[in-house]
Formats: sequence, C-alpha cells, structure tokens
Amino acid sequence: LCKIQGVSKKRLLKTLSTILGESFSNLDENQVFDSMMTREQLGSTGIGNGIAIPHCRVPECNEITGCLITLETYVDYDSTDGKPVDLIFVLIVPEENEEDHVRTLAVLAEKFHNQQFCDSLRNAQNNDELYKYAISHKY
Repeated sequence: LCKIQGVSKKRLLKTLSTILGESFSNLDENQVFDSMMTREQLGSTGIGNGIAIPHCRVPECNEITGCLITLETYVDYDSTDGKPVDLIFVLIVPEENEEDHVRTLAVLAEKFHNQQFCDSLRNAQNNDELYKYAISHKY
C-alpha cells in the first residue's frame, strides 16, 4: 500500500491490523493488533533508517502473510536508531511456524539493508509501482 497516513506507532499498527483483517478472511484484526502490540513490548521492530518490520505469530494464520507499506509522512516508531519510519513491511506467520518466521525476517532484513531497494520503494507513487519495485529487485 502506497502513501498511507500514519499518526503514531499505535494508531499505525491498528490501521495495519484493520487492513490485514479486511484483506484476509482468516485473520481477526483485533488478534493481529494484540499480537503486534505484544511483540512491540518485547522491543521495537523499527530496525533503523526509516524502516520497520512489525511481525508476530497469530493462531488463526495458516500461511505466511505480508504487507508492504509506504507512509505519506514519517511516524515516530521507537526505532533502534531513534529515527522515524516511512517504510514498513508487516509479517504475520502461523503460531507454530517459528523456523519460517525467522528465515523470512532474515530475508526481509537483507532486502531492506539495500539502499537502492529502499529508495525505489520510497519513490513509488502508487500501489502498482510499489508492487513492481518490490518484486523486481535483484541483489
């Protein structure tokens, strides 16, 4: 989703939970939100350089589910480097799927470490461009 509005970390996570709940019939938005907030209490998923990868395991999730978002304006996210975020990838995985959860996070972290990749995502003007840039990136 390209250029969505965000006000605060909590409201942003609530909006993302609603989007996921509406987009995937097996996900309950309240369960997703509660799971993401519980995960954030362990430590921020803001990894630095304006990027956050909120992630959690949800019982009713039956396959790895993700959503890439760019924000219209930066939002304070308690990131490790103290900088606000504008680029977010939400990752929801089945509760019992720890191995794939960790592996997927590693792949995402590697992709988001590439400045050219992040710049292309940030420059996307609509959902189609964002999707195109996300899937066409090569290392």
